Amino acid sequence: MNFIQQAYKGEPHFWKYLLPTLGLLSIFILNSILISVLDLDSNELLRKSILEKGANRVFFENLVVFVVFLGGLFLWVRFVNKQSIISLSTSRERIDLKRVVFSFSLWGIITASMIVYSYFDAPEDFVWNFKLHKFLVLAFLSILFLPIQTSFEEYFFRGYLMQGIGVLVKNKWIPLLVTSVLFGLMHLANPEVDKLGPIIMIYYIGTGLFLGIITLMDDGLELALGFHAANNLVTALLVTSDWTAFQTDSLLLDISEPSAGLNVIVPVFILFPILLFIFSKKYHWNNWKEKLLGKVVKPNAITND
Repeated sequence: MNFIQQAYKGEPHFWKYLLPTLGLLSIFILNSILISVLDLDSNELLRKSILEKGANRVFFENLVVFVVFLGGLFLWVRFVNKQSIISLSTSRERIDLKRVVFSFSLWGIITASMIVYSYFDAPEDFVWNFKLHKFLVLAFLSILFLPIQTSFEEYFFRGYLMQGIGVLVKNKWIPLLVTSVLFGLMHLANPEVDKLGPIIMIYYIGTGLFLGIITLMDDGLELALGFHAANNLVTALLVTSDWTAFQTDSLLLDISEPSAGLNVIVPVFILFPILLFIFSKKYHWNNWKEKLLGKVVKPNAITND
């Protein structure tokens, strides 16, 4: 059974996917509408909050809600969809932690290397921001909560929605595209969008597409879980700026004037294809057309309606 077919191990009724999806998306949509209608500056609101409470407390408040989101999703899947968390995670008998670690390490090293290169290439664009006590608190919060935040997004978009839409439309390419676009739209309220403009959506949707591809090709969430955790964790610890969603007490403060140029093009059109090549060789991927565009059929061995 492939990854999307794992949904048939539970009770993949349409309404069971519709209710939590509408509930979650309405939160993000309402947030974006309020910001637009009230003409709010999300970045200015974030800066004021950080000045009042401190960066680490705001960081914690933004992340702790994902504990509730992830726990709620798991409970819904287990008791409403009647599906195991393992089948939501992978088509393998158990979650392959080696895959998570490999993906995390590979993208973590690449991300850290790019930040270090940027620092030495243009040191005038950065300010050393290290404060031992604040950084230790940040490290603790990041290691504890960021994997929960990124895991929720992967389980919801590449897991729950990918499987749910797949069994509904009976193919793989529609859930791949829909979840990628929805993943991008979820970031519309981020300060980066206000600062860089709509072009940054190429990065968000492109990242969603990349994560969807590796999930379908590898028949599991493990690689996506590792990649996403490394991306957010390394960035939160190493570099921040006054216009990003994560404004942390990181090692470096980026004071350069932001622009959506190479930082959008390089990951989506250069680095992600390279990662796809590496993953495909390491895990012996083949039959790309079937895995990304093929049909989804109910296995004969599964009897749930």
